[in-house]
Amino acid sequence: MSTNVYGIDLGTCNLKIFCKSTGKVINEKNTIAIVNKNQLYAFGNDAYAMYEKAPDSIQVSFPVVNGVIADYNNMQNMIGEVLEKHVKNHIKNAEFIVAVPTDITEVEKKAFFDLFYKSRFKPKNVLLCEKPIADAVGLQLDVNSPTGFMIVNIGADTTEISVISLGGLVLSDLLHFGGKRIDESIISHLKRNFSLVIGQKTAMYLKETLGCALPEKEETFASIVGRDVVSGLPIEMDISSTVIYEAIKDNLASICNSIKMILEKTPPELARDIIHSGIYITGGSSKIRRMDELFANITNIRVNTCELPEESAVRGLNKIVSDEKFRKLAFSMKTRIYK
Repeated sequence: MSTNVYGIDLGTCNLKIFCKSTGKVINEKNTIAIVNKNQLYAFGNDAYAMYEKAPDSIQVSFPVVNGVIADYNNMQNMIGEVLEKHVKNHIKNAEFIVAVPTDITEVEKKAFFDLFYKSRFKPKNVLLCEKPIADAVGLQLDVNSPTGFMIVNIGADTTEISVISLGGLVLSDLLHFGGKRIDESIISHLKRNFSLVIGQKTAMYLKETLGCALPEKEETFASIVGRDVVSGLPIEMDISSTVIYEAIKDNLASICNSIKMILEKTPPELARDIIHSGIYITGGSSKIRRMDELFANITNIRVNTCELPEESAVRGLNKIVSDEKFRKLAFSMKTRIYK
């Protein structure tokens, strides 16, 4: 079997590419910097470093919004630049398999397909796969068996809650809600209670450093710099983990309510499987401390975590395209639309 295969997960915040020939995951920020309205100035980590710092002449943006492609042309250019930067001359006649979110339209899925099928790489084949199924395969679950699994993928802009059995989605819910909403809650909480204005990157740093899904006995602190609303001057302030918990607890409660709603709709036989196997949480925002304990307390079901949860989907894509028993989990938009 050819090794010229790439698994692609176009996340809102991070672009993950699994290269079969090297066995490595390329992880770049899914960010572009545009100058003169249509000229690509920088991409990936370099463009993200400019975020909230660039002059008016440089527009820094995220080409994927709420899980779907919002800036098709620049996204296609960026994918080409990232592949050429990391893979060089091996992308002609390659096979691509792309993770797509659940609960999006056929037109939005076709945009993911055309991104590669109509690119300058002239790919040998382009396949799509539902992201929760790719997650489950990446977590080493036997998705083809008549066993129910529940996957909760908490990303930057979306949270996908899915129940999987026999290689398909039995139930799924795509919430337009994720790590970025949590960052925004931290920003508004600090502004409201401490008259302190901070940026998105600082909020993300606080979430990753101090964020915890349950109250902690021992407080920890982080020092940040923001702008005082009253004086308008920059100030340095120590923020405690209790403050961050108060800022994010309502957002986490919303995810808990959505998990409970899916569990209420789950057929009894599948619910029995889920109680035995537990709930699996993945996605970059699932790394908030004690998230598994919170979900376990709310549902009374064991919650399973994994190492590198943000890469589970892209590793699953590689397995789907490599292993014949999982190959049928992927599909092509050509057969679905032009038949």
